[in-house]
Amino acid sequence: MFDQPTVVSPALEPRSEPEELAAARARIAQEGESGQFVAYETDEGFSVVRIADGWSRIGRSPSAGIQLDDPTVSRRHALLVRRPEGELSVLDDRSLNGVFVNGERADWSELADGDELAIGRYRLHVIAT
Repeated sequence: MFDQPTVVSPALEPRSEPEELAAARARIAQEGESGQFVAYETDEGFSVVRIADGWSRIGRSPSAGIQLDDPTVSRRHALLVRRPEGELSVLDDRSLNGVFVNGERADWSELADGDELAIGRYRLHVIAT
């Protein structure tokens, strides 16, 4: 029999909120929008995506609802789950590098306004209005 080494992933330190996040929150409020969103920085700028009811895939795959094109992101990295009651959760979809919520590795986690998801090199911020 072969012994399998135990791999322990260190927690990631949450980063401070980027200035663009405050601007995104203000824009959402100004437009009178309500709901749940994720905001994240890309090479092209800061993106804000409304989270639809049901399941939304995050990954490198072209079919992902939130496509993050980077080798640190698995093709099918994570799923956001928005239930009819408005509760929001994230599920690690057997990704190679894992999903971190507020710096802690998570297989399944409830999400709230202000939470930070680390997926590969990306930091996604939850905005709930």
